[in-house]
Amino acid sequence: MSYQKFAYLYDELMADAPYSKWLSFIHNAVFAFRPNTKRLLDIGCGTGSMPILLAKEGYEVTGVDLSSDMLMVAKEKAENENIPLSLFQQDMRELEGLGTFDCVTILCDSLNYILTEEDVKQTFLSAWNHLEPEGLFIFDVHSIHKINEVFIESTFGSNDEEISYIWHCYQGEFENSVEHDLSFFIRNHHHYERYDELHIQRTFSTDDYSRWLNECRFEVLSITADFEDQKPSEQSERILFIAQKS
Repeated sequence: MSYQKFAYLYDELMADAPYSKWLSFIHNAVFAFRPNTKRLLDIGCGTGSMPILLAKEGYEVTGVDLSSDMLMVAKEKAENENIPLSLFQQDMRELEGLGTFDCVTILCDSLNYILTEEDVKQTFLSAWNHLEPEGLFIFDVHSIHKINEVFIESTFGSNDEEISYIWHCYQGEFENSVEHDLSFFIRNHHHYERYDELHIQRTFSTDDYSRWLNECRFEVLSITADFEDQKPSEQSERILFIAQKS
């Protein structure tokens, strides 16, 4: 499947994503821990939905994504709304030359696409290298419960007239990993065209993430779940971290 086509489909798939909750979470973290935050780096920015929202709130936003096609969509959306965004195609594990920021974010479970301990720690180091002293690092991940109990062996779907999809979830190769097998059916005049995409995600325990953050010279300030001011439980689905460069 052309990833450029999927980049446009991505916004359809994410139509119900809790962008406003991510935005509030970032606002609250900034207010609590670094109220002078101005410059923000959003890693794994995708089609630009979060960077555009953040820029509308007055942040100077730079977005990074591995996919040039996602960035093309983000650029077009930002230009249509007259929103200034700096966009770069880079691997989150190997960021370079972007300068330093008051806050770095990895949202929408983008970190779950990093599949090994070594690469997660390398991503944390990349974030550390692009933060000002005492800068904030904010990210979210799927919980182990969500990977194993909500996703695996589940099927999701949508049967709209213009775009339909079937989304099967299978056990992945790694522990606590899932393979998302997606098939999209896009109406083209009097017939439908099919596009297929495979995504693999993996998560780790909160203890693992916390330990790796400490090893990468971050202080963990907060670990909460599901956009609530509560500690993660066995039934939590999304885990949110706030850390600070020490």
